[in-house]
Amino acid sequence: MNEPVVPAGAERADAGSLCDVAGLKLGHYTHPSAPTGCSVVLCEAGATAGVDVRGAAPGTRETDLLRPENTVQQVHALLLSGGSAFGLAAADGVMRWLAERGHGFPVGQVRVPIVPAAVIFDLWRHDAATAPDAAAGRAACDAASAAEHARGPVGAGTGATVGKLLGVDRAMPGGLGMASLRLGEVTLAAMVVVNAVGDVVDPRGGQVLAGPRGPDGRACSTVQALLAGERPGRALQGSATTIGVIATDARLTKPQATKLAQIAHDGLARAIQPVHTVMDGDVLFALATGAAEVDGDMTLLGALAAEVMARAVVDAVRPG
Repeated sequence: MNEPVVPAGAERADAGSLCDVAGLKLGHYTHPSAPTGCSVVLCEAGATAGVDVRGAAPGTRETDLLRPENTVQQVHALLLSGGSAFGLAAADGVMRWLAERGHGFPVGQVRVPIVPAAVIFDLWRHDAATAPDAAAGRAACDAASAAEHARGPVGAGTGATVGKLLGVDRAMPGGLGMASLRLGEVTLAAMVVVNAVGDVVDPRGGQVLAGPRGPDGRACSTVQALLAGERPGRALQGSATTIGVIATDARLTKPQATKLAQIAHDGLARAIQPVHTVMDGDVLFALATGAAEVDGDMTLLGALAAEVMARAVVDAVRPG
């Protein structure tokens, strides 16, 4: 599979990490022989969370409890995984890992860790037998740290691809990307696994950074190809998906976290074309740890949520 060809001047300096948000740890499991894996975001002390599901073919777990009107107010981890619906099993390992360490929502004498999850479809590159399972989820937790900066083909991004609408044979690698911004006393960060059916484009100039390979092997624009008369190629329904997390160390309410996740989808629209298609299962979570001990300014966070998410998308496919 060809690597994306990035136009001159499109490379970024280190965009930052989700771990720049105080109170979060990040860990990855990458399968040793198959292009798949999973990534876990730990917030053992609890973090306020929201979610927005925008794609038409999502694969999720525990997203209904994140609705603002529902009872549970905090989560203890988020899981992003490859393996399509099979990969949701990795959340079992994350739950057991947290419970063994005394983390979770108290229900009588039992603590139940809350671990929402979302998956990408990468099974056309491996099979169900190698999809992340409970052991993979545990391994990601064991590897988690507050200083994790790996990106690209790692964890849930290992088997990710982009530019599939004109046929999977023309796809280029996607991956896992991150970015962060410091906003006065608080930090806003994003992590995203880009497995889109569409292309990754530079939001500043519109150049295609990764997409379907043209006759010369270089990335071309799916939208322009369709406008020129090309028709979609062979692709399975639900064969794509971009999933991710936007996080802050400010304090947010559950409705505010939900709104932050909604706004962050605009960042996907800036950097992925086309986006939110019938073949994508795009899901974005939001986390607020409150570690900065200040209330979040939703005007400021909302204004920059799309920016940090778009940067994370570009980071997922950049060289190196």
